[in-house]
Amino acid sequence: MKDFHVVYEDNHIIVVNKRAGILVQGDSTGDRTLTDAVKDYIKKEYGKPGDVFLHPVHRLDRPVSGLVVFARTSKGLERMMELFRKRDIKKTYWAVVRRRPKELKGKLTHWLIKDESKNVVTAYEEEVKGSQKAELNYKVLGEINKYFLLEIELLTGRPHQIRVQLATIGSPIRGDLKYGFDRPNADASINLHARRIYFIHPVKKEPIICKGAVPPNPFWEEFLELDPDDFKQKNLDYLHE
Repeated sequence: MKDFHVVYEDNHIIVVNKRAGILVQGDSTGDRTLTDAVKDYIKKEYGKPGDVFLHPVHRLDRPVSGLVVFARTSKGLERMMELFRKRDIKKTYWAVVRRRPKELKGKLTHWLIKDESKNVVTAYEEEVKGSQKAELNYKVLGEINKYFLLEIELLTGRPHQIRVQLATIGSPIRGDLKYGFDRPNADASINLHARRIYFIHPVKKEPIICKGAVPPNPFWEEFLELDPDDFKQKNLDYLHE
């Protein structure tokens, strides 16, 4: 499986759909990163000599798949970071859980504290010292083979936010051992996918709407029939190219 597919690119930004299992940026493992892979693509595609300017404007956890936005220029980076700071970017995720939330749709609000040494986040129902407020909206799109597909709109962007908030309401994401699911996925991924991203281009001032195809495996592909819009067939075509 490729490290990524390009979904959108211009002189200022590039949006890619990453596979689960690759780091966005480097850590203590020293493993090859998505940033490295996209830099290599730009060098080859455009014949760029020397170093390539490329910086992610947000991150996805290693076991998560889906859309990641990179800035290709310092101007693009500054303006994209401002969009994120102002929350002028809409991000939608898909998550697969075995236990359906009590309500078919709703808003989750928690206060999160991250233990950096253990790389684990704890959620609290009320504000505690040192915590950050985390909010998301979710809705249940449907059920297939005793698993439920949730569509999630992030209102804040906290580390491990979707993972820990769903686990706190008793609906851990499939494969997510860290937050309470009982067994891993064979490829060490979790069934959380950054599905859509929408924003006004910070330089061109045009609306950008990107959608990332789900990972090309039979389990994920089954849930495409629950996709509520007309992109479903395009996804199927893309997956089987």
